[in-house]
Amino acid sequence: MSRYVAVMLHIARHSDGRVVLASIDRQHRRNAVDHATLVELTSALDAAAQSLARVFVLTGSGGHFSAGADLTGVEGGAFQSALRQVLNTLEQIPLVTMVAVDGSCLGLGMQLAGFSDLRVATPTARFGVPAAKLGLAIDMATAARIERLCGAGCARAMLLAAQTFSGGEAAAMGLADRLGDLDTALSWAAEIAELAPLTIAAHKAALAASFEVERGALTAAAVAAFDRAWASEDLVEGRQAFMDKRTPKFVGR
Repeated sequence: MSRYVAVMLHIARHSDGRVVLASIDRQHRRNAVDHATLVELTSALDAAAQSLARVFVLTGSGGHFSAGADLTGVEGGAFQSALRQVLNTLEQIPLVTMVAVDGSCLGLGMQLAGFSDLRVATPTARFGVPAAKLGLAIDMATAARIERLCGAGCARAMLLAAQTFSGGEAAAMGLADRLGDLDTALSWAAEIAELAPLTIAAHKAALAASFEVERGALTAAAVAAFDRAWASEDLVEGRQAFMDKRTPKFVGR
């Protein structure tokens, strides 16, 4: 049986053992992710890759996976760069990445889950991308990945109507690979850690390559629409409304 150790982001970082467990611990913000968390997570992933680890499990503390990005600093280029680094690492690291989701898995949390290889969720977990309620926009790579994981209908409802889905619904659509709690995820990770690591690395690389072929290059229209959303007055209004705990008034500019 594989051993695992807890990595509390912001507190400690370890990669001793073939299964590494990392926990986002910002309970005062329902584990909303800030720039420092992204940097810490990249470091934890890199450390796992350089160790004997074969599976990296990411979860959240206090009953939530992640409520999304911490809106006090998401507009900066450094934040976007750090997020892209984390997502690329989750996708490219030559070991299995898995999330164990309970409670909220929204926005950036959904990105972390989507770019991981496997997802375990409790029946009451909640998946969604509420960007349209805030004036934000996710990138084309994330949209394509969500569509690939759960299908066009789910992706359109999640991205265009800000609809959320329970863990049970996510499992039925293929977004969640297994229903269960953190113990379920760790047990599965221990099983995976017994498999041939070079085979897994080769298969993961093949899957990533097939996805890139399927997704294709970012279109100029998609890039322009993304940039316009992030430079909009609506983004300022969405963030301020969130801070004020009121309904935002979007004007489309």
